[in-house]
Amino acid sequence: MRRNRTTLIIGLSLCAALPFVVGPSVQGQEAKHSHYKVIDLGTLGGPESTFFSQPVVQSVNNRGTTVGGAQTGIPDPTCFFGCDAVHPFQWKKGVLTDLGTLPGGLNSVAFWVNDHGLVMGFSENGVIDPVFGAVQQIAVVWKDGQIVSLGTLGGGISFGNAMNNRGDVVGISANAIPDPFSFIGVGTQIRAFLWRDGVMLDLGTLGGPDGWAASVNERGQVAGWALVDSTVQHPFLWESARMIDLGTLGGTSAVVGSLSNGGSGAGLNNLGQVIGTSNLAGDSNHHPFLWEKGALTDLGTLGGDNGEAWWINDGGEIVGGADLPGSAVHHAFLWKNGEMIDLGAAPGQPCSTAVDINSRGQIIIDTGICGEGGGPGMLWENGQLYDLNSLIPPASGLAVGDVNFINDRGEIAAQGNLPSGAQHAILLVPCDQDHPDLEGCDDGPMGATAASAVSPAQVTHLSSPAANESKLSPTERITGFRSKMANRHRPLGAVPPK
Repeated sequence: MRRNRTTLIIGLSLCAALPFVVGPSVQGQEAKHSHYKVIDLGTLGGPESTFFSQPVVQSVNNRGTTVGGAQTGIPDPTCFFGCDAVHPFQWKKGVLTDLGTLPGGLNSVAFWVNDHGLVMGFSENGVIDPVFGAVQQIAVVWKDGQIVSLGTLGGGISFGNAMNNRGDVVGISANAIPDPFSFIGVGTQIRAFLWRDGVMLDLGTLGGPDGWAASVNERGQVAGWALVDSTVQHPFLWESARMIDLGTLGGTSAVVGSLSNGGSGAGLNNLGQVIGTSNLAGDSNHHPFLWEKGALTDLGTLGGDNGEAWWINDGGEIVGGADLPGSAVHHAFLWKNGEMIDLGAAPGQPCSTAVDINSRGQIIIDTGICGEGGGPGMLWENGQLYDLNSLIPPASGLAVGDVNFINDRGEIAAQGNLPSGAQHAILLVPCDQDHPDLEGCDDGPMGATAASAVSPAQVTHLSSPAANESKLSPTERITGFRSKMANRHRPLGAVPPK
């Protein structure tokens, strides 16, 4: 296992900056908002770092520990990520640590860190699987710096999607039963798993061959989706060794969470409420839904044809993206007390999607040209929409792009776009009462004035190579699948994948 520890952190000093607030209800008005200290998390020797499987992962916990993936500068002959091997990083109290890989593995990434510091992700193990002829990819956790393989259900691949504070991990794993139509095309069945106390449990399906575990709460309930037969796909809630079929809004397919993000991590709260996205009758349109105590509710849209649910907090507040009338663009929404609220978009950026909401009701939003992205990361709070670039020091030398996760202290994991075109994982730490001793922060909020949003430059993201999918390894297929599903700027309206 590779355990090099590197302090590559660039703590960017805070300087006076006027935060800008945008949105039709506040243009030209004075507002107050705390600003942020920016921490560039750097890399592990290569040019870039990032948060993978964004945005539905807990990449920063409520103690500020942050995890992701970074290029190492180690040559990767597969050119999986730009010909640089990628290793998982952990940032904790100013120190960036390479968490390493399984023995024999070259690439590995961390997705999730719980509030006790347990880290979840995946690692290659260097073993060529005889079924699909490529290096196996295995779900792992890192505990106290040591890597632990979660194993598989008999196949050559497993992948974690979410974790709770008890250390339960849920995700997907291949078994050894042939299945030419498996979810990720590895030639065997893909099953939903729960890993608990060192044992991987197959949660079963709703009658078909494949299943997908997406979320787990602190009560140990699991939400996901599974095939009812060879084509029909329904969401489920698993508890007490029983899988409950949640049904659909009339169509043949539905997922927990959104279609665009692959449905991991965000679709289940601690009250047992489940959110997701379902086809309507005829399968040509889809809407977000809420399942609660046996009842499935259609949350509707902002006047257009389609919408998707992304995240639910323990207050039952739901965020996502929904089409406006005409369905040419979609906006971020907040669903609260039975009402869907349009959160708007950045000036000059027609589309937006709310990707996460914390316990305070703070919402982070991605923006951009529909189908392309590229807009600034935004924050919605107390009825105001802020460009995050206006809340950081101009001297930071970067622009805030895609947002990834916001914890309950208001710390935001995001992608920082450098002038060179490279991309670094960054952490935005608010200068407020929860961080009274943060070096570089002065006292109190600063005045905010309406202004045009800053548009970060387009950059090349870490991604799998564009190629014929039949030629990709299972690792590339799963990463490519999650990358495609994470394209939250695309026009809504596509039929959910089966």
